[in-house]
Amino acid sequence: MSVPPRDPVSAPGDSTYFVTANTWEKRALFLAEPFAELLIDTLFSYRDKGDYKLHAFVVMPDHLHALISPRVTLEKAMQLIKGGYSYRVKKELRAGTEIWQREYGDHRIRDASDYRLHEGYIHRNPMNRGLVVTPEEYRWSAGGRFEFDETPEYFRG
Repeated sequence: MSVPPRDPVSAPGDSTYFVTANTWEKRALFLAEPFAELLIDTLFSYRDKGDYKLHAFVVMPDHLHALISPRVTLEKAMQLIKGGYSYRVKKELRAGTEIWQREYGDHRIRDASDYRLHEGYIHRNPMNRGLVVTPEEYRWSAGGRFEFDETPEYFRG
């Protein structure tokens, strides 16, 4: 089975993506609070630098889902997130372990319905995996603890 080609993007800044990055060998690294908190800090640091808009995320024990609108290429945004995080883990947590699987998954959001579908998936993922009873209980997600960028105007409605 062949992998379908990525959607072409005319320029950075004109698309929103649902992205997924899995840990190496699906290890539950993010059950450790320092690892989860550092990933969240990394997500917001690149967002605050203007590399992408961050609309939602969830840090699950062995993967990350996020809705981002890159201001750089999608590949660059994911390199910043994954590479920046790996660098910080080695430097700040003094952990020499492999963090990420090489590839990541992405889906270009097509319309308002698609946006809501993926935003809801992120919000419900911890509950659907049996980690919490309600999505708001999960610490490392969109449950009100974080301030996200607005939904892109072309997906409101």
